[in-house]
Amino acid sequence: MAERSSTPKDGVADRSGAARIFCALFPVLVVLWVLVVLYPNPLMLTASLQRLANPRVDPVAVQTLADSMPSDPAAIEEAVLDTVPYSYDWEVYAMPWYFPTVHEVLENGRGDCKARAVVLASVFEAKGISYRINSSPMHVWVDYDGKAEDELENSEAGFYEVDPQTGARSLQIPKVSVTEVISTGWQGFWPPMPMERKVLLVSGLVILVAARVIWPRRRRPAKCDLSGRAVCQPLVGQTDEHQHPSQEESRLA
Repeated sequence: MAERSSTPKDGVADRSGAARIFCALFPVLVVLWVLVVLYPNPLMLTASLQRLANPRVDPVAVQTLADSMPSDPAAIEEAVLDTVPYSYDWEVYAMPWYFPTVHEVLENGRGDCKARAVVLASVFEAKGISYRINSSPMHVWVDYDGKAEDELENSEAGFYEVDPQTGARSLQIPKVSVTEVISTGWQGFWPPMPMERKVLLVSGLVILVAARVIWPRRRRPAKCDLSGRAVCQPLVGQTDEHQHPSQEESRLA
């Protein structure tokens, strides 16, 4: 009589259980992978969010710069924009979104709207000029009395305003185009991203999606009946009716 061999049921159960756990955690794994690739040090993202809520204005760091600038707020703003050339966060800090300190901006000599805003606010602070820092879904800027509004910098676009001098804060629903927010965000996210990070991000997502599609569909290994013939096992999740053939089917076999 041929020896009967089969795959241990415990092994099959373990594999199917692991597949169920993986499928349940799939969205979490995707989010974690994206965060790991974009922010290898997640503390940098945490620090950025804290600085957005409470901008760290540093008048001492810009005192020399402030002394060389005029007293008119609009002229100061133009001078700061010239002093801090625009660069995406990817290009300066190797992250898609980062709120720097004043020292970091002065050290690097460039930055995006957040970098320019924190330097301008610090200069205003050093000169005793009142100001507010405004944030919209796609921009950060410094507001002051007499400032001319435009498409990006206006009272309706902002959702969060803070006055570091008084500590006053206000929130509102911004009136901005969703299409413009997506377009602006994409331009600052994908084109300037380093190629190696793009490859790492996409390849990891492809592997996760492939595992999500393939793993739950794997068949159980075949086992042999008493005569030594291979009998294919049904897919995991099929009903007991398919898993256990009837007595008549067993006699015919």
